[in-house]
Amino acid sequence: MAETSPVYIIDDVEALWPRINCPYRFDQKERRSVPCDPFDDGAKYEINFKMSKAQAKELRKNMVEAYDGKVKSEKDWPKSFENPFTKDEDGNYIYKANLKGAYGKDATRKPVQFDAKNTKLGDDFLLTTGSKINVAVTFTPYHGSMGTGVSLRLRAIQVIKYAPLEASSPFGATDGFEASENNPFVSGAKGESNGEIKEPEKVAKKSTVVPKSKDTDLDAIVDDWDD
Repeated sequence: MAETSPVYIIDDVEALWPRINCPYRFDQKERRSVPCDPFDDGAKYEINFKMSKAQAKELRKNMVEAYDGKVKSEKDWPKSFENPFTKDEDGNYIYKANLKGAYGKDATRKPVQFDAKNTKLGDDFLLTTGSKINVAVTFTPYHGSMGTGVSLRLRAIQVIKYAPLEASSPFGATDGFEASENNPFVSGAKGESNGEIKEPEKVAKKSTVVPKSKDTDLDAIVDDWDD
């Protein structure tokens, strides 16, 4: 599928739940997105990202310009569309970019990922939530049964700062053993006093009397804006 729209780059945003190493689809049984074939129903590459109010305003301005350009040739389209961004509790804004796994009989080209020096990353590279990135997209205005707006078609990612992958636990918290118990390196652990580790008490043993020797001493971290 030929792409004629100009590329727009969203600089220095935070990656959230990236799924771009391969196509994914939402599995109703597992209630989560799972890797899939690009021709599967619902297959797509997708990434959410977090941005500041200033970044969100600039992005929305460019989305509106793209939409207005499309409206000129579409008489039945509304003159405007609602702000699609979600605001979090810290005053940042969240949106997403995606790309279908295939259009018709043609699989799409997988979004390319680069490092900060613009070196292409391997196909098996796994971007992580919390990484700082630049996102290259094209604007696709739409109006129909799915609503009205401008989608961001994902083209490429540049990783500016990589957040190490953290293992996630399938369990919930419960009563029982805690890692700090009997750990001399954790504040408040048993056997610790005033920041010093106590020497284990010596147990007297009966033994043959030997000449006395000298004891050795032991030292002990978009508020909603007006359009």
